[in-house]
Amino acid sequence: MRKILGLVLLGIALIATLYYAFVYFVPYSEGVRSGELIKISHKGVIIKTWEGEISQGISGAQIFSFSVEESEKEVINKLQEYQGRYVKVAYKERYGKIFWLGDTKYFITNVQEEQSPHFRGNEQ
Repeated sequence: MRKILGLVLLGIALIATLYYAFVYFVPYSEGVRSGELIKISHKGVIIKTWEGEISQGISGAQIFSFSVEESEKEVINKLQEYQGRYVKVAYKERYGKIFWLGDTKYFITNVQEEQSPHFRGNEQ
């Protein structure tokens, strides 16, 4: 009986490990989005994660919510610096969410400030 219980627990641990490895290391998609950075925050009670939002439309009609891994210090610093500005972010989308990494499946890997399309052509 103990042997069967041990094998069942080992099987569950192996399946959980394989699921985590698949979700973490195999991206579903990678891409780039642009918009006004309207939020970046460090939130959570026990497990703190970095979460943000980009407005991709007029008056916040389309919001792109994203997470940033704690190890991406340079990206976090740039996002805090560019708060309220128009930015372009590179991201990878995972198959699922892992609660200790973030609230979304979209993880920012790079950020750069861009010129807003609303003000193009107004340069003098």
